[in-house]
Amino acid sequence: MTVAITVERIDAELPQTQCGKCGHDGCRPYAEAIIEGEAINRCPPGGETTRDRLATLTGQPPLELIEPPQTPLLAVIREAECIGCTKCIQACPVDAILGAAKQMHTVIESECTGCELCVAPCPVDCIDLIEHPQWADARNDAEQQRYLDWRAENGRQRFVARNARLARKAEEKRRKQRERRAAAARASTTSDEAAPKEHHQPVPIDITALKAQRATLTARRKRLHRQLDKADDAQRPALLERLAGFDHQLEAVDRQLGSASSSTPPRDHQHIAVAAAEEAKRKARQELAHFQRQGDQNGVAQARDKILAAERLLAFANGAPADRIEADHSMANPPADSSGDDDETTS
Repeated sequence: MTVAITVERIDAELPQTQCGKCGHDGCRPYAEAIIEGEAINRCPPGGETTRDRLATLTGQPPLELIEPPQTPLLAVIREAECIGCTKCIQACPVDAILGAAKQMHTVIESECTGCELCVAPCPVDCIDLIEHPQWADARNDAEQQRYLDWRAENGRQRFVARNARLARKAEEKRRKQRERRAAAARASTTSDEAAPKEHHQPVPIDITALKAQRATLTARRKRLHRQLDKADDAQRPALLERLAGFDHQLEAVDRQLGSASSSTPPRDHQHIAVAAAEEAKRKARQELAHFQRQGDQNGVAQARDKILAAERLLAFANGAPADRIEADHSMANPPADSSGDDDETTS
């Protein structure tokens, strides 16, 4: 009777360092690949012993290992040089590193599988790899094998526990994002429904705030695209979901900006036009007073023309009819030779 070769049987023969040197994300993914026909010589931590057991189990030929066999290792952080960046904590597949942001990190000796994954991310190169003391202290082959068996079982459990923790964290993050989007959609719907009942006049739209919000969303969207370019397959779904949320918000902002530009009357800059017209009128009056003191009739005429033009601008800015302003100006500023005509008539 032939015993079926299962993923569990192959996984039980692997060292459970979760190092990824086989080209997979852990020992169990490698076991699944072997079931599909992957070569059995891709596990340096397991060495020739693991390769030979896999050959017996699967019937594959015991090919030469892709790298020299590796003895059990331990990562050691030179704590005086650690800057607390947490990059090694994020890289450890079995949660064997303790620490916090900007605090010293340390490796839990008994839990470390010697996977080496923490070495490359360290920006200050303060992690060393040494022979694992429990392996070095073993007095014979039986004690070494007992240590390897214990490390494999412990590494498998911690790897599974870490993956479950990360999955829960990712799901919780997605759930909160969905709740925030749903709350924002409900608030938008409620405000749209309540607006006709509570306001007889449409609420003015703050175009400046909308433009600022759009710029912020655009910048976040660009950063998210850069993260997507570097993300692995496990991270992409969550990033794509966030990107869809930003796209939805951008569309809403663009709709508001479009409605504001089409329906809001162009009164945003009215106060600027009024101020400019008043300033022009003030300067023209100063010129008029100056030319009157100098007795310069041409200058007086030009100054009066400037006053009239400024008053026309002021009328337009305030919404008053320009002909009324011009008539008022004519009454308040009679022609310069009117007094001379009166003298001639009376004489």
